[in-house]
Amino acid sequence: MMLTWALKRQIIYITILVLFFSTLGFIIIYPQITKAPSCTDGKQNGEETGVDCGGSCLKACIVEVDEISILWARTFKVIPGRYNAVAYLVNHNQNEAIQKINYRFRFGDAKNVYIGKREGSTFVPPGGNFAVFEPGIDIGSSIPVYTTFEFTEMPVWLQVSQEKINQLKVLVSNIQLVDEATSPRLSATIKNNSLFTIPNVGVVAILYDAGGNAISTSRTYFDQLAPLENTEINFTWPEPLPGEVVEKEIIPMYNIFSAKLQ
Repeated sequence: MMLTWALKRQIIYITILVLFFSTLGFIIIYPQITKAPSCTDGKQNGEETGVDCGGSCLKACIVEVDEISILWARTFKVIPGRYNAVAYLVNHNQNEAIQKINYRFRFGDAKNVYIGKREGSTFVPPGGNFAVFEPGIDIGSSIPVYTTFEFTEMPVWLQVSQEKINQLKVLVSNIQLVDEATSPRLSATIKNNSLFTIPNVGVVAILYDAGGNAISTSRTYFDQLAPLENTEINFTWPEPLPGEVVEKEIIPMYNIFSAKLQ
């Protein structure tokens, strides 16, 4: 059967179109099927131990981290009608931290009737004890006897290199408490024993009695700790402390992700 010239021309056109669209499809699809694994592609690939988490990804896999333990949450009277709230927690994960997470304190009176709340956000440092501090809580004439603390969203855990943890050290020394029965003042020396610049440093002080119970707390704040900076810190209370202090704990609080080498 002889093909007409018109039919031959149609076959040529169809062949060209097929080749064109095949080439175009290859150009579009090939980069997708050969793209290197990444931490944002929605797949578990490369060195990841979960979908876009673990391994070489900054994000840690939620199934590979332990929950934060809340050891206690309490309010402490500063002056009548004014209180500080503190939650004392433990991050059991040595190389994982949280850059930001929302929380809520709730307060109840002696009959455990709800009398108020305070919400905020904090970071969670890697590995160890830390405190969440809320100052200046005013709930009128009510007296908070019961305090609860909770995180109000799922955490996003991020991995922190052991090298950065080893290098970034803030040391506390020379802790002294005077005038407990009149106008208490707690002083100490704080040193940024690293080459990192650390912004927004909060320092929480907790005082304990002989039974290991926290009886009072306070906080001071620095806009920045420069590399190798050594400075004096002071905490004061407007009223005598409610018991004899036998132990003093000072906790420097800073977001490890904000600390940078200059």
